[in-house]
This record gives sequence, C-alpha cells and structure tokens, in this order.
Amino acid sequence: MPFFAYKARDTRGQLLQGILEAADTGAVADQLMGTGATPVEITPTRAPAGDGQGLWARLTEKKVTPLDVQLFSRQMYTLLKSGVPIMRGLAGLQESAISPAFGKVIGDLRESLDAGRELSAAMRRHPAVFNNFYLSMVRVGEMTGRLDEVMLRLFDHLEFDRDMRGRVKSALRYPMFVVIAMVIAMFIVNMFVIPQFVKVFESFHAELPLMTRILVATSNFTVHYWYVLLGAAVAAGLALRGWVRTEEGRLRWDQWKLRIPIAGKIIHKATMARFARSFALSSKSGVPIVQALTVVSQTVDNAYLSQQVDRMRDGVERGESILRTSVTAGIFTPIVLQMIAVGEESGSLDDLMDEIAQMYEREVDYELKTLAAQIEPILIAFLGVMVLILALGIFLPMWNLGQAALHPKA
Repeated sequence: MPFFAYKARDTRGQLLQGILEAADTGAVADQLMGTGATPVEITPTRAPAGDGQGLWARLTEKKVTPLDVQLFSRQMYTLLKSGVPIMRGLAGLQESAISPAFGKVIGDLRESLDAGRELSAAMRRHPAVFNNFYLSMVRVGEMTGRLDEVMLRLFDHLEFDRDMRGRVKSALRYPMFVVIAMVIAMFIVNMFVIPQFVKVFESFHAELPLMTRILVATSNFTVHYWYVLLGAAVAAGLALRGWVRTEEGRLRWDQWKLRIPIAGKIIHKATMARFARSFALSSKSGVPIVQALTVVSQTVDNAYLSQQVDRMRDGVERGESILRTSVTAGIFTPIVLQMIAVGEESGSLDDLMDEIAQMYEREVDYELKTLAAQIEPILIAFLGVMVLILALGIFLPMWNLGQAALHPKA
C-alpha cells in the first residue's frame, strides 16, 4: 500500500506530523479521526527510509506480533501503577525487549516523547504495531489521567482477542486438513489408480458403464492436462486474492463467510464477542458513543459486520437510539437486543455489553467443543459419495469382466 505524509491537530490544537500506510487519503483521514485527531493536510510520499540494515536483514527480521503488544501493555500498566516515570520505564522495556523489532519501536517512542509528542501521537507513527482501537484507548487514558487502567484493560482485551482467534483457528484446522487430504487422494486416484484399471478394461474390449466412462475421461484429462488444471487453480487463487483485496470483494467475501454451514456461526459469534468487548472497553474509558462505534468498527475483522457497525454509528449521529440502530443492523439475536434495551434504559450499557461478550464467548466455546461432532456427519457423507462413485465406476465393470472374457469382441 502507498504511504502518506499527514499533518493533523489533536484535541488540544497541537500539530501532529507523521507517515501512515493506507489504501488512500480517505483511509488515512479515517485513521486520524478514529484517534481524535483532525486532519489538516495529507499528501502522498515515499516509504520511510530504513535504519541502515541490509536487505537480507530486513527481510529475515522477525516482525512485531500481537503478543509483543499485549505484554507491552501489561508491563506499562505495572510500571505506571508503581509510579515509575514513563521515560525510564520505556528505557527499561527497550533494554529487556526480546523482539529486536519491537525494541526499535520502543526506542522510537522514547525519541518521540523526548521531542515533546504525547504517547498516542508517538504510537501513531507505527500503524502496523498499534491499531486505531489501541491508539484511541491510549488517547483516552492520557486525557483522563488513567493511562494505567487503560493499559490493563487493553491487556485483557488483547488476551481475549488472541485466545478467541486461536481457538477458532484450532477448531477449523481439522476439517480443513480432512478436505485437503480428500483432494490429494482424488488427485492420486485420477493420476495413478484409474489409468491402471483402464488398461485392464481395454484388454477385454468390454463396454464400460457411463460412470466408468466419466471417471476414465476425467482421469485422461488429469493425466494429459494436469498443467492446465494447475495453472487454472493458481490463476483462480490469484484472481480470488486480488478480488478479495478490493473493497467490494472483501465485503462480499466476508458476508459469504458468515453463511458457511457450522463455521459461519462460529465466525459471527466470535466477531460479535470482540465487538461487544471493544465497545464495553471504549464506553468504560469515557469514549463518546459515536467515536466508540467508529473505533470499534475498525477492530471488527469482517468487512460486512464492520459496515453494519458503521451504519449503527450513522444512526446514532442522526439521533436514533442504540436499540433502534441495533435492530436495523440485523446482526444481533433477539436476546442480545433485549439486553441492549435494558442497558440503554438503565444507563449501564457498558456493563450489559460485557455480559453480551461473555454470552457470545460461552456460545463460541460450546460451538467449538461440539464442532467435531457437527462436522463428522458431513465428512462421512462426503466420503461415502466418493466411495460410491469409485465403486460404481471401477468395481462394477470388474464384476462383468468374466462375461467380457467369455464373449470378447472381434
């Protein structure tokens, strides 16, 4: 993605400058406004210069992981809670950083603070490390004087997010492995097994059933034109990847993922659990609802659900209630809508959002525990169909080989 140099004003009117990587100037403006800064000037620029490392060193350097940011949040909470000055605390974290890449980030934070920037403005120079939600929370902590509390909440939020993503990936790993194994098995059968049976059938000049002829034709095409299939698969993969990277493609792809049987429910509930957690954290930290929805929509890693959250924000800006916009979004269950109604009526929406997140977490946990039991019938049915096709196509003609041998064609 291209880089853009920006100038912006924070809520105190101070000038902020830096370089961000984004799709276009609008995306840069959204990132800045999501952290409470008002864009003044955004211009295209080149990528920031390297630090003198060689090309191989930059390519092989381990990138900053979410776990690094999570541990950093916990360490910052401990230091700030203990009354350690932030500059001295950052110096200690830089020296003890296990990741060299994150150590450089901390060093840049120190230099920015030395230059008079606030911590949130310094972090904004590293959008690949600190996302908009993280920056907004740090900004709120600076404005309210409760940066230590915000850091602790960010640690809990990142821990929950990492755990949820890990469990979903772990649960989907088994079915993906089985499907890939099936595809490989079908390829081996077409390339090596069926051609051997074809030689037997041809030696007896037997008339083959329709299913066998289909399998033989498929096998012949695979054997003689495997490079065409491989090229088509690679081209289709690249085309799909390019399409998904477009705004419309990403929206349609993420919407389709929510409709996948069994897995779609897990993805939807896990994403909504992160949404509820993020919204509750923003609300408890004192972020206005409109700004909270703006920031939270950027943390939802599903373009379709993010679009619905943006529509909720637009509705709130028009003066509609959270309940009304939630009903219009169509992404919450009736029980959740009732909880939102109670929270909005009682003024404890942040607490209710925490309970909603916990409810979604329990549902995701149950879905993950029963995932294998739900997928097994589908996999067994798929295997049964494969075996039936192979039996009808290969073994059925073999039952007639005796007759074909007794009555060979001239």
